[in-house]
Amino acid sequence: MRTLRNQGFTLIEILIVVIILGILAAIVIPQFTEASSEARESQLVSNLQTLRSQIGLYKVQHNDQYPDATSTATFEACMTQKTLIDGTRDTAGEYGPYMQAVPKNPFITDPDNTPLFRLDGDSTPAGAGTAQWCFDPTTGNIWADDTLRTPDNTPHSSL
Repeated sequence: MRTLRNQGFTLIEILIVVIILGILAAIVIPQFTEASSEARESQLVSNLQTLRSQIGLYKVQHNDQYPDATSTATFEACMTQKTLIDGTRDTAGEYGPYMQAVPKNPFITDPDNTPLFRLDGDSTPAGAGTAQWCFDPTTGNIWADDTLRTPDNTPHSSL
């Protein structure tokens, strides 16, 4: 007679494997979360550098004048459309566009419904979280307008 062998795993063996996988996941998942946050912070710094350099280039090419900041729409248009030396937007302009599209703040949770720019000069403090970027037309400074901080506790509005 042939003897039957038990084929398969016991419940205890399966539970041990599940517990080991759970322990490994608990070790690995926080590392991915931290890497994701660091990547978004790097993207934020890179986007700010891009914005600052393009605003600086605009100023150099337009007789030391910053982009028109009479409204957020005109400021964005100055950065994404061709302009004449006096800053007038014109498709035959000799300067610009300075960027194809204004980059978005990677820390804004709803980038499509959050305004791109807030023009400084009102009483709203830096980092108020009312827009993705805040631009000061008198100094040419631009900063992130979210309310978050880096791991070393630096506000994004100070980067």
